[in-house]
Amino acid sequence: MAKKSKKQQQPGGTPATVALTAAGVAYTVHSYEHDPAHPSYGEEAAQAMGVSPDRVFKTLVADVDGTLTVAVVPVAGQLDLKALAAAVGGKRAAMADPALAERTTGYVRGGISPLGQRKKLPTVLDASASGHETICVSAGRRGLEVELSPADLAALTGAVLAPVGRV
Repeated sequence: MAKKSKKQQQPGGTPATVALTAAGVAYTVHSYEHDPAHPSYGEEAAQAMGVSPDRVFKTLVADVDGTLTVAVVPVAGQLDLKALAAAVGGKRAAMADPALAERTTGYVRGGISPLGQRKKLPTVLDASASGHETICVSAGRRGLEVELSPADLAALTGAVLAPVGRV
Protein backbone atom coordinates (compact mmCIF):
# COMPACT_ATOMS: atom_id res chain seq x y z
CA MET A 1 0.00 0.00 0.00
CA ALA A 2 1.46 3.32 -1.03
CA LYS A 3 0.60 6.42 0.93
CA LYS A 4 0.86 9.94 -0.38
CA SER A 5 0.27 13.10 1.56
CA LYS A 6 -1.25 16.05 -0.20
CA LYS A 7 2.21 17.57 -0.59
CA GLN A 8 3.24 14.51 -2.63
CA GLN A 9 0.04 14.36 -4.67
CA GLN A 10 0.70 14.06 -8.38
CA PRO A 11 -0.37 17.10 -10.39
CA GLY A 12 -3.60 16.53 -12.30
CA GLY A 13 -4.90 13.92 -9.83
CA THR A 14 -8.54 12.93 -9.71
CA PRO A 15 -11.24 15.59 -9.43
CA ALA A 16 -11.57 14.57 -5.75
CA THR A 17 -7.91 15.16 -4.93
CA VAL A 18 -7.86 18.36 -6.97
CA ALA A 19 -10.87 19.62 -4.96
CA LEU A 20 -9.18 18.70 -1.67
CA THR A 21 -5.95 20.42 -2.64
CA ALA A 22 -7.79 23.54 -3.82
CA ALA A 23 -9.67 23.67 -0.50
CA GLY A 24 -6.43 23.37 1.48
CA VAL A 25 -7.76 20.38 3.41
CA ALA A 26 -5.36 17.89 5.02
CA TYR A 27 -5.73 14.42 3.51
CA THR A 28 -3.83 11.25 2.75
CA VAL A 29 -4.13 9.21 -0.43
CA HIS A 30 -4.05 5.42 -0.16
CA SER A 31 -3.59 3.37 -3.31
CA TYR A 32 -3.82 -0.38 -3.75
CA GLU A 33 -4.02 -2.89 -6.57
CA HIS A 34 -7.71 -3.31 -7.40
CA ASP A 35 -8.84 -6.88 -8.02
CA PRO A 36 -11.72 -6.85 -10.55
CA ALA A 37 -12.87 -10.25 -9.24
CA HIS A 38 -13.40 -8.98 -5.66
CA PRO A 39 -17.13 -9.02 -4.80
CA SER A 40 -17.10 -5.72 -2.82
CA TYR A 41 -15.15 -2.57 -3.70
CA GLY A 42 -15.42 -1.19 -0.18
CA GLU A 43 -14.44 -4.35 1.66
CA GLU A 44 -11.55 -4.78 -0.76
CA ALA A 45 -10.35 -1.25 0.08
CA ALA A 46 -10.56 -1.86 3.84
CA GLN A 47 -8.63 -5.14 3.56
CA ALA A 48 -5.99 -3.72 1.22
CA MET A 49 -5.38 -0.69 3.44
CA GLY A 50 -5.56 -2.61 6.72
CA VAL A 51 -8.25 -0.22 7.96
CA SER A 52 -11.31 -1.21 9.98
CA PRO A 53 -14.37 -1.44 7.68
CA ASP A 54 -16.25 0.94 9.99
CA ARG A 55 -13.79 3.71 8.96
CA VAL A 56 -14.05 3.04 5.22
CA PHE A 57 -17.13 4.61 3.65
CA LYS A 58 -18.76 3.88 0.31
CA THR A 59 -20.43 6.48 -1.86
CA LEU A 60 -23.85 5.50 -3.15
CA VAL A 61 -26.18 7.46 -5.40
CA ALA A 62 -29.92 7.21 -4.83
CA ASP A 63 -32.99 8.83 -6.34
CA VAL A 64 -35.01 10.63 -3.67
CA ASP A 65 -38.32 11.86 -5.06
CA GLY A 66 -36.71 12.46 -8.46
CA THR A 67 -33.53 14.10 -7.14
CA LEU A 68 -30.21 12.27 -7.28
CA THR A 69 -28.77 12.21 -3.76
CA VAL A 70 -25.42 10.95 -2.48
CA ALA A 71 -25.22 8.75 0.61
CA VAL A 72 -21.86 8.05 2.27
CA VAL A 73 -22.10 4.99 4.54
CA PRO A 74 -19.68 2.48 6.12
CA VAL A 75 -18.71 -0.36 3.79
CA ALA A 76 -19.51 -2.84 6.57
CA GLY A 77 -23.22 -1.98 6.35
CA GLN A 78 -25.97 -0.99 3.97
CA LEU A 79 -27.83 2.16 3.08
CA ASP A 80 -31.22 2.60 4.76
CA LEU A 81 -33.22 4.16 1.91
CA LYS A 82 -36.09 5.28 4.17
CA ALA A 83 -33.64 7.05 6.50
CA LEU A 84 -31.95 8.69 3.51
CA ALA A 85 -35.26 10.03 2.21
CA ALA A 86 -36.13 11.36 5.67
CA ALA A 87 -32.70 13.00 6.05
CA VAL A 88 -33.29 15.17 2.98
CA GLY A 89 -36.99 15.79 3.57
CA GLY A 90 -38.13 13.30 0.96
CA LYS A 91 -40.74 10.57 0.92
CA ARG A 92 -39.26 7.77 -1.22
CA ALA A 93 -35.77 6.70 -2.15
CA ALA A 94 -34.45 4.03 -4.50
CA MET A 95 -30.97 3.29 -5.76
CA ALA A 96 -30.18 5.34 -8.85
CA ASP A 97 -29.53 3.76 -12.21
CA PRO A 98 -25.76 3.03 -12.23
CA ALA A 99 -25.25 4.58 -15.69
CA LEU A 100 -27.05 7.76 -14.61
CA ALA A 101 -24.97 7.89 -11.41
CA GLU A 102 -21.77 7.58 -13.46
CA ARG A 103 -22.80 10.26 -15.97
CA THR A 104 -23.93 12.67 -13.27
CA THR A 105 -20.94 12.29 -10.94
CA GLY A 106 -18.27 11.83 -13.60
CA TYR A 107 -16.95 8.71 -11.86
CA VAL A 108 -17.25 4.97 -12.56
CA ARG A 109 -19.09 2.57 -10.28
CA GLY A 110 -16.77 1.41 -7.51
CA GLY A 111 -14.84 4.66 -7.82
CA ILE A 112 -17.53 7.28 -7.16
CA SER A 113 -16.19 9.86 -4.75
CA PRO A 114 -18.37 12.24 -2.76
CA LEU A 115 -15.80 14.92 -3.68
CA GLY A 116 -15.20 16.64 -7.02
CA GLN A 117 -18.34 15.37 -8.69
CA ARG A 118 -19.30 16.75 -12.09
CA LYS A 119 -22.62 17.98 -10.66
CA LYS A 120 -22.96 18.87 -6.97
CA LEU A 121 -25.63 16.64 -5.48
CA PRO A 122 -27.34 16.74 -2.06
CA THR A 123 -25.18 14.60 0.22
CA VAL A 124 -25.84 12.73 3.46
CA LEU A 125 -22.95 11.40 5.54
CA ASP A 126 -23.80 8.61 7.96
CA ALA A 127 -23.68 9.94 11.53
CA SER A 128 -21.27 7.16 12.56
CA ALA A 129 -18.52 9.05 10.70
CA SER A 130 -18.39 11.65 13.46
CA GLY A 131 -17.13 8.96 15.85
CA HIS A 132 -13.82 8.73 13.96
CA GLU A 133 -10.90 11.15 13.72
CA THR A 134 -10.54 10.26 10.04
CA ILE A 135 -12.46 8.18 7.52
CA CYS A 136 -11.62 6.89 4.06
CA VAL A 137 -13.72 7.48 0.94
CA SER A 138 -13.07 6.86 -2.73
CA ALA A 139 -10.61 9.29 -4.27
CA GLY A 140 -12.28 8.94 -7.66
CA ARG A 141 -11.16 5.62 -9.08
CA ARG A 142 -11.02 1.97 -8.11
CA GLY A 143 -7.92 1.26 -6.05
CA LEU A 144 -7.59 4.83 -4.76
CA GLU A 145 -8.93 6.09 -1.43
CA VAL A 146 -8.57 9.39 0.38
CA GLU A 147 -8.44 9.69 4.17
CA LEU A 148 -9.70 12.89 5.77
CA SER A 149 -11.66 14.16 8.74
CA PRO A 150 -15.44 13.65 8.62
CA ALA A 151 -15.89 17.37 9.41
CA ASP A 152 -13.84 18.34 6.34
CA LEU A 153 -15.77 15.90 4.16
CA ALA A 154 -19.10 17.27 5.40
CA ALA A 155 -17.98 20.87 4.90
CA LEU A 156 -16.69 20.30 1.35
CA THR A 157 -19.76 18.38 0.20
CA GLY A 158 -22.35 20.35 2.15
CA ALA A 159 -23.39 17.04 3.70
CA VAL A 160 -26.06 16.55 6.30
CA LEU A 161 -25.07 14.11 9.07
CA ALA A 162 -27.81 11.54 9.70
CA PRO A 163 -28.08 7.87 10.66
CA VAL A 164 -28.55 6.46 7.12
CA GLY A 165 -26.39 3.34 7.38
CA ARG A 166 -27.46 0.05 8.94
CA VAL A 167 -25.60 -3.12 9.71
